[in-house]
Amino acid sequence: MKQRKQNYITLSADGAVVPQRSASEETAPAQESADVAYRLSRMVEEAAGFPVAPNALDAADMSEYTAVAPGEAQAAARAEGVSRAAVPAAKPVALVMARSKSAKRLLQAVADAGFCACAVYTQDRRNEGYLKAAQRAVCLGEKYSDALFCNGHAVLEAAAECEAAVVLLSDEALPLAEVDSFLARAAARGVRVFRAMSPDAPALGWILCSTDKPAADDGTWRTCPRCGLSFDEASLASGHYVCPSCGGYFRMSSAERIDDTLDADSFVEWNRRVPETDPLGFPGYEDKLAAQREKTGLEEAVRTGEGRIAGLRVAVGIMESRFFMGSMGSVVGEKLCRMVERATDERLPVVVFTASGGARMQEGLVSLMQMAKVSCALARHAEAGLPYLSVLTDPTTGGVTASFAMQGDVILAEPRALIGFAGQRVIKDTIKQELPEGFQTAEFALEHGLIDAIVERGELRATLAHLLAIHLATEDRGSCGPGERSILVDYQKVRDNLEHGTDTYNTVTYGMLEPEGGLPFGEAAARGSRRAQRLLSGLAGRFERRGSGAAMPKRLEKALSRGGFDAEEGASLEVNGVVVGGGADMAADPGNRAWQSVQLARNVHRPTARAYIDTFVDGFIELHGDRAFGDDEAVVCGVGWIGGRAVTVIAQEKGADLKERIRRNFGCPQPEGYRKSLRLMRQAEKFGRPVVCLVDTQGAFCGMEAEERGQGNAIADNLLALAGLRVPVVSVLLGEGGSGGALALALADRVAMQEHAVYSVLSPEGFASILWKDRTRAPEAAAVMKMSAAEACQMGIVDAVLSEGPAPAHENPEAAAEQVRAYVADTLAELCEQPIEEVLEARYERFAKF
Repeated sequence: MKQRKQNYITLSADGAVVPQRSASEETAPAQESADVAYRLSRMVEEAAGFPVAPNALDAADMSEYTAVAPGEAQAAARAEGVSRAAVPAAKPVALVMARSKSAKRLLQAVADAGFCACAVYTQDRRNEGYLKAAQRAVCLGEKYSDALFCNGHAVLEAAAECEAAVVLLSDEALPLAEVDSFLARAAARGVRVFRAMSPDAPALGWILCSTDKPAADDGTWRTCPRCGLSFDEASLASGHYVCPSCGGYFRMSSAERIDDTLDADSFVEWNRRVPETDPLGFPGYEDKLAAQREKTGLEEAVRTGEGRIAGLRVAVGIMESRFFMGSMGSVVGEKLCRMVERATDERLPVVVFTASGGARMQEGLVSLMQMAKVSCALARHAEAGLPYLSVLTDPTTGGVTASFAMQGDVILAEPRALIGFAGQRVIKDTIKQELPEGFQTAEFALEHGLIDAIVERGELRATLAHLLAIHLATEDRGSCGPGERSILVDYQKVRDNLEHGTDTYNTVTYGMLEPEGGLPFGEAAARGSRRAQRLLSGLAGRFERRGSGAAMPKRLEKALSRGGFDAEEGASLEVNGVVVGGGADMAADPGNRAWQSVQLARNVHRPTARAYIDTFVDGFIELHGDRAFGDDEAVVCGVGWIGGRAVTVIAQEKGADLKERIRRNFGCPQPEGYRKSLRLMRQAEKFGRPVVCLVDTQGAFCGMEAEERGQGNAIADNLLALAGLRVPVVSVLLGEGGSGGALALALADRVAMQEHAVYSVLSPEGFASILWKDRTRAPEAAAVMKMSAAEACQMGIVDAVLSEGPAPAHENPEAAAEQVRAYVADTLAELCEQPIEEVLEARYERFAKF
């Protein structure tokens, strides 16, 4: 007898096919670990008795994703030989999410099983051959992309349009089988979702996809302004409102920003209602204000209050671009001013998230005065030695850019945010100037030195927490004298609170963490959170100390494993004690230790300043730009922790390989580099934070453009600032110390050199060329100039010579770095115990003796 074909097959947990049960076993419960793979014929039978939910055709209106109107869709379908009218109404509809070579065969199999087979297409690919095998067709959107085919909203809208009872996922749509929000919404609409048991043979069997999570309201879809796809509100909130498809940033409301950044339930609003003014008696202005309040539910274009970030109490202002485009009127200025004044009185740091189109035209000059008003309040806050962090979001323009947005001690920006003073339309209309692509973006501002850093939204909370901790690390802002230094926070406590002490409303609400409540700073919960660790994993490179037992940073690995280019003229490479290349003079005079040190200092394998920073500066955050013209990558500046002490680090960086050396101008700073270092020195002085300088340059860049922008002035300003800087300064020469370009970071309370570093008024080649008109006498010049570390120490130029270990630094970088770390930590501990007036007097005497 011919056996009847199975309507479904059962799979065990390991994927093996379970034999069909006998009739007597039909009523027995199925194994809990087994999945059922349906055949198409069985799916048709069940679909016939599984009606579509009544609201399936009344889904949220997202017509931009099903851009073809029903009449046009039918016309397009008829043009392709696909007719809806030819399909009997009794047939259940199956939406087939496939477009590969097997799509035609799959559509035919679905139709043969008894479904009305509905295919999907996009306008730019409406002539695909597989559509002829379909009985219906529905348009997903204008332009094809893999992201569109696996976008939950687009698929659900397509299912609603074709009245599908079943959605079959194959090809690019397969990821939707794991998306709970999509599956929950489909179930709520009465639509069953199946995935192909085998992507290579989709007709073999289909697995029913389901979820236990409840469906969200259909009104919570949001459309990405960049790629045009729609996503579930909850999934966006858990991903910091970043598009899962294209990485575009959604504009966040103040409530969303609070929930995403501050510790859960920590926000307390200040000055919610401030009386409105209409200084010009502008016609209709009061009515527009009332309409804006009703539309947005907001009182004004800014919300202010206090909250906590990783347990650290902070005053916060969040601007709202939804309210009059975030324009700054008298109430916005008043609320910000009151917030800053209260923060000053209560000694709180301030964080402001800007989002504004500029001044509010309806208030005229009174609006303009808010720029001055808020600036005055921030000036008093700064005089009190308190930190102000500005976060620029899209858009930040006009008077807000020209005032408090750009007055932060640290200015951060979100990627691709619009940042500028004069609007692009104003520039084009006023001076008829064509603007380049990328003009007035966050990336443009970073390149031109106007902001400190661009921070991805997922890293913003941790970045703010670490910056706040570093800036609040000393209680007395102007002195490091005996008994005056009081540690309030430290690096490890911030990490503890970020990882498993406190968390945001979003991470708790959307199931990523169990609620643990807001904890006072320093009382981190003992129980860890795997989710929080994952959130921080991307920051490990920035906020984790790499100890001697840790893996070597990639930059350092490159520097030690290979040389990407030839050494400078006359230099040699020494690898594992073997000298390769080099001048004949060096080989002829092995006793010329100065020339040997020159060669070792120039060795392309020698660890650079950034390698040392990565090794012993905990939680280093690089800060960019001179706030005026550009960001010189030959100078690396930032903040971090050394030996548990918050420090400002300023370093000259050559680069680890040829590509990086070119980008960093071979470690020869431009004027912008020295002005960046000057800015960070002043910031360190404001917060009573010691400065650590790592010197490694053959000299300041000498070129026409450097002279035009004031190279001499920039170096002079650095020297003058260092001479009177009211915090301890420690400098270490790591490699080359060339002339005034090196001295600009070496006017310090203590100066040390690594044993194979060199320090000189000029390069040996330049010295020989000037005095003897013969560059080949460079080795002789090196000996005469007394430029080795030992000779500089004998002359009293430097205070200590640091061992590089049993071999030069490029052979044992960790040992060399540990010597530098220990010297810096011990020296800072000594200097910070002295009254600052004594430190300044000793600094004066140190250089006066020469």
